[in-house]
Amino acid sequence: MKTHYQILAIGGGTAGLMTASSLLKKNPKLKVGIIEPSDKHWYQPAWTLVGAGTYNYEKTQRSMASVMPKKADWIKDKAVSIYPEKDEVKTGNTTFSYDYLIVAPGLKLDTTLVEGLPEAINKGVVCSNYTNPNHTWDVIKNFKGGVALFTQPTKPYKCGGAPQKIMYLADDHFKRAGIKNKTHVIYASAADGIFPVLEIAKTLYEVIDRKNINIKFSYELKKFESDKQIAWFVVSPESEERNPIIVELFKENNLVGIKYDMLHLVPPNVPPEFIKQSLLVDEADWVDVDPFTLQHKKYTNIFGLGDVSNVPTSKTSAAIRKQAPVVVTNVLKLIKYQKLSDRKYDGYSSCPFITGYGKMVLAEFDYSKKFMPDPKLKRLLIKDSSKEHWRLWILKKYILPFLYWNKMLKGKEV
Repeated sequence: MKTHYQILAIGGGTAGLMTASSLLKKNPKLKVGIIEPSDKHWYQPAWTLVGAGTYNYEKTQRSMASVMPKKADWIKDKAVSIYPEKDEVKTGNTTFSYDYLIVAPGLKLDTTLVEGLPEAINKGVVCSNYTNPNHTWDVIKNFKGGVALFTQPTKPYKCGGAPQKIMYLADDHFKRAGIKNKTHVIYASAADGIFPVLEIAKTLYEVIDRKNINIKFSYELKKFESDKQIAWFVVSPESEERNPIIVELFKENNLVGIKYDMLHLVPPNVPPEFIKQSLLVDEADWVDVDPFTLQHKKYTNIFGLGDVSNVPTSKTSAAIRKQAPVVVTNVLKLIKYQKLSDRKYDGYSSCPFITGYGKMVLAEFDYSKKFMPDPKLKRLLIKDSSKEHWRLWILKKYILPFLYWNKMLKGKEV
């Protein structure tokens, strides 16, 4: 069994597969190993659509074997320790050594960080697209009216727009089902604004006002009483509200409680345990890389990308689409010339904001939160992607999944 690789990648998610595939596409002679224990690979960006009953959950997964680069060795095991001083990674069964390491294991969802959440999640009227989008759709379609509560946690978490998108779709469904007039949709967000890109925020506030959604800013979810259907929040003194409604709020010590008839939430997103315990992390336990080169700040033969890295932008597959080519170019240049390339990652990420069935806004931005729409959108006859458009919905539902499976995962730049 081979235990040394020229390039070793941890993670068979979007970041690990895209990077490994691209490296092998550019140089098929590279010896590449990918550590990944799972049998399945998921296209998670479609889970919002699954949760709204407009996409088949089964179509969001394929076998890991079918997406693994053919010239790479699939190490079907779990990474448990990284020893950067010795250029080694320990799995459950073996220790592997490497010349270069790509760290891209993604993140994990830790429900234990919110009191009462492990007992409540994916049961009854509490749902999450992050864990079980089929259950989300069951909850939404069986909702008969009352308080529909949607929450957004503190950052970082996967896909900055996901907590909102399912709310807009649910609101559309309530209208179609004829129960909108007996429903209060509440969005309790730990953030102090709807989105940091001004052009996108302007459109989202128009959507929120049109739908008459109650927004409560600076509400951080802390605990559940699932038997009473009350969610408890720490509320900042600077908390602001938009489209206020009369709804009963409960008080307990420093917490404010909201009684719900359905609730969608985002479980806390944290780095995997073996990453936290490694020498690779910053003070917040994320892999500490240079934000432009994605090279580790201390260990020059290690690169980190995807959700586990500490780059200050949204954790999305769109960000990985721009990060992977930077890592690939830098690794190849290091192998050949022992120096980095001039290619830099500018913090690009995007959030496809679905604002209803058949409508979408596309937020594309960089580290400065500057709105930077892709010029290719003009080919779809989209002049301004900061405004709702049906063609953007087509992009989200049909074009992006095709590009993901047939281009991105195969190492092609899109």
